[in-house]
Amino acid sequence: MILPVVALLCGLALLVWSADRFVDGAAATACHAGMPLFLVGMVVVGFGTSAPELVISAIAAMQGNPGLAIGNAFGSNISNLALILGVTALIAPVVVAPKILRFELPVLTVITLLTIVLLSNLSISRLDALLLLLAFAAVMLWWVITGLRHRGSSNTSVTPVDKQVASMSLRSALLWLSFGLVMLIVSSRMLVWGAVEIATTLGISDLVIGLTVVAIGTSLPELASAIAAARKKVPELVLGNIIGSNIFNTLAVVGIAGVIHPLDIGADALYRDCFLMTLLTVALFLPAWRSKYLLSRCFGAVLLVVYSIYIAAISLQALGLF
Repeated sequence: MILPVVALLCGLALLVWSADRFVDGAAATACHAGMPLFLVGMVVVGFGTSAPELVISAIAAMQGNPGLAIGNAFGSNISNLALILGVTALIAPVVVAPKILRFELPVLTVITLLTIVLLSNLSISRLDALLLLLAFAAVMLWWVITGLRHRGSSNTSVTPVDKQVASMSLRSALLWLSFGLVMLIVSSRMLVWGAVEIATTLGISDLVIGLTVVAIGTSLPELASAIAAARKKVPELVLGNIIGSNIFNTLAVVGIAGVIHPLDIGADALYRDCFLMTLLTVALFLPAWRSKYLLSRCFGAVLLVVYSIYIAAISLQALGLF
């Protein structure tokens, strides 16, 4: 039991560190290749923070642990919407750009509802997974076209690339890119093995492990960047990054895992986790409109209470006490 716990904790720590190195290397390599900075920020850096979810879910699918793959993706989405957004709003009220309400948030809502429809038979087939990946390609194309169209606009919501990263030599960029990718895979395998061993020993489903420990661990990059943005008085960057991460998790992470191996899930993943994920997504519309495009500290506190109740409920259920 001690070895799996050590593997889980070390895997989580190494995963967060290697994901950061991988993103830096990928961003610097893209800059050397002549990729526009706004596109680097939108595609490479934005989706790079979801690399842990992608690698873990892919490995879990290959090893025949669909609950861990689905739990990691959906659990990360719930953590983003409740835990990360709640903490950020408590530090500083989160500004909601009108563009996010008109485009990104409705797109995420439609994607979430599409996923529920596909999961209605409690499985994700390879055809379902391909549909998710096609939808992801369409969203990516739309984002790139929109970014190119507003390339010179001062209202763009794309986070710029760090100057130190942009000035990195090509040799260093390729080194960090390769090393970061290798360590991502190694740390993910450690984490998946530890999580599955703990779940097996305690008699807990891999879905619960994925929804809690693994999901929170893989959301640490988003949490760190959100807190930093709030402290630097730029909380308006937070919601766009969270929505982008959730779109990536729902379409690309679940899609790739489903292509590797069809995913059979339990009813809890649909009626409990997908329901909460949808409710949290839709709930973002109301306070944004009622509070003039501002998510208040009070709303952040409500999100944290909801997340605490959710984690407590699935923990008690896993222990057979609820």
